[in-house]
Amino acid sequence: MPKKILTGVVISDKPNKTVTVMVERKYSHPVLKKVIKVRKNYNAHDENNTFKTGDKVSIIESKPFSKNKKFQVMENTK
Repeated sequence: MPKKILTGVVISDKPNKTVTVMVERKYSHPVLKKVIKVRKNYNAHDENNTFKTGDKVSIIESKPFSKNKKFQVMENTK
């Protein structure tokens, strides 16, 4: 099974070796046909504390680093 890759914006870099990434996705409601915007926050592992708040990053699914941290920062996207 392929690993999930998501793109989002770093909203917090306060914990050591961790960034919180907000991923936004849009989908059409099945009945109302209205476009709905959903935001979800993911904790991602950042080994060297290189990413700061406001950076656009890609995260990839990986082995669990902790209870809530199941993603790892892949790269900085422009």
